[in-house]
Amino acid sequence: MSRYYDEQELKNKQKLDLLRKELPPFLSEFFRSRTDHTSSRTRLAYAYDLRLFFNFLISETREIDAKSMDDFTLEHFGKITDEHIEEFLEYLGYYVTNRNVEGAEFHVENQTGGKARKLSTIRAVFAYFYKKGKVSANPAELVDMPPVREKAKVYLDVDEIADLLDMAEGGANLTKRQKDYHAHTRSRDVALLSLLAGTGIRVSELVGLNLNDVDVDRGSFRVVRKGGDEAILFFSEEIEMALREYLEIRGLKKGKIQAGHENALFLSMQNRRITARAVQNLVKKYSELAVSFKKITPHKLRSSFGTNMYRQTGDIYLVADLLGHKDVNTTRKSYADTKQEAGRRAAKAYRLRGDD
Repeated sequence: MSRYYDEQELKNKQKLDLLRKELPPFLSEFFRSRTDHTSSRTRLAYAYDLRLFFNFLISETREIDAKSMDDFTLEHFGKITDEHIEEFLEYLGYYVTNRNVEGAEFHVENQTGGKARKLSTIRAVFAYFYKKGKVSANPAELVDMPPVREKAKVYLDVDEIADLLDMAEGGANLTKRQKDYHAHTRSRDVALLSLLAGTGIRVSELVGLNLNDVDVDRGSFRVVRKGGDEAILFFSEEIEMALREYLEIRGLKKGKIQAGHENALFLSMQNRRITARAVQNLVKKYSELAVSFKKITPHKLRSSFGTNMYRQTGDIYLVADLLGHKDVNTTRKSYADTKQEAGRRAAKAYRLRGDD
């Protein structure tokens, strides 16, 4: 398993340990039960959601008389009703918090997607303690999941991906300042974007790649998937050429790379392992020039790979395997975009002026 993955896991666990100290003590049992079944990032998201939920219960409800997180017991937890949970979801629509960097108040709004995620967390906690027989009811099951509005799926077709890569390679329309950077990062940017768009890996997987994870001669690389599983993936000759060019230039940086980052595949301008945020900014910079009417992120490049692969092969199980999905229904829901495909066929078939 990669050192980068181990480091990220450690950071998440350290954050979680600190956050759990702010939560009611009885929740420790719930978090222990999830250790072998969820990633550290998922448990961290649980903790943030639950901190908000229990702070609401303590400050906004009269029936539950706990004065602080430390005072909040399973007995108090058993007093929570479906009405309390519905009030919490209403509260999430617009609330005030002081948890920013400066400590000043600011306003937070949750759309239906954010509310749905927090309700899922509450349901998971109630389901656990109800199953254990430590509460007599499960009011969370009585609360309807907020309807999440379906958004149009955004992805790039093969021609648009070509435009994106051409933009990264040629640097056309970049500002003078951007061109100064581009002179130093062109080969890296092309290799990085090619690997993202051509294999569908996640941005977290990409930034975690090490030199010894890539076998250019065999056209393959090892990646640590979400949850810690390892997989061997393959890339095309086009990606191979981009990687070879980048690795040749990267090899000239020996002695300049910062300690602890010597094995990182992709480096920043500071000769450190590139960050996920830097990759997001890089994708945004080139995509805004190449495909200005679409908001493209690294995850949208992953979506583009999955959608285009499905359109070309029609094999949803192959796409699920390449993307590292354990449930093929996740792949079918996210990448088998039958609506857009039908719309594309209809647009090609329709003639404004008949056969003329």
